[in-house]
Amino acid sequence: MARSSGEVSGAPVCVSLATHDLDAAEDFYGEVLGWRFRRSRLGEEFRVACADEVPVAGIAAVVPRLGVPMAWTPYFAVADADVTAARIRERGATTAVGPLAFATGRAALAADRDGAVFGFWEGEVGPERWPDRDGPVRVELKARDAFAAAVFYGEVLDWAEERPGALDVAYEQDHVVVRHHHRTVARIDAGAVESAPDPRARPRWEVHFAVPDLDAAADRAVRAGGAVAGPVGTCLADRRVTLNDWSGTPFTVTEAVERP
Repeated sequence: MARSSGEVSGAPVCVSLATHDLDAAEDFYGEVLGWRFRRSRLGEEFRVACADEVPVAGIAAVVPRLGVPMAWTPYFAVADADVTAARIRERGATTAVGPLAFATGRAALAADRDGAVFGFWEGEVGPERWPDRDGPVRVELKARDAFAAAVFYGEVLDWAEERPGALDVAYEQDHVVVRHHHRTVARIDAGAVESAPDPRARPRWEVHFAVPDLDAAADRAVRAGGAVAGPVGTCLADRRVTLNDWSGTPFTVTEAVERP
């Protein structure tokens, strides 16, 4: 049963690729990540990507119409898109597109004060969507200052509010973890540099897709016309690498590391 976005306000409910070519996107991500695609109720420009029949992401051919850059973007649930847009502007950030009306709700694109782009969604949230299930998708913000970013998003998205179902925000060492019912739904890391020549070092939301074999996924990406955009990184939980798709749009794949 679908719920309203207000019931999971503040949580990421989907990630979406803005592109100019649906067919090319389906070919690339189908080959690299094994996704299959179906039509979306949002309209002819949209597709839903599924892994093992479970929806994991959206693809939207909106670049020509809206004039937005090609990018992967997380969308956060909000109770009222107009109120959220006003909060963003009041805090010195930008609402770039929308809110725009679709068949099942309203969406908008914004950029925080450091320029990291994110979306927000007011409307129907189906049972297959985040944050109520584990899945192969995570979102992480690379921010200049993790504490300042957490304050901004907390005020804009109602994180850590005193209400049932509100998200919990914890400061752990040098990063911020956002949880919904004890499940991590987002993370904020410090250290991004706004004027860095490498786009990967600038403030931005990263979309991570879990894969069983990191090296095999990277090889498939190169064969499908993409590229490996940086070195493989390793942490306690996973190995990860940023890839560029056929259009140069970055995304990250991760492979879980077994702990002793």
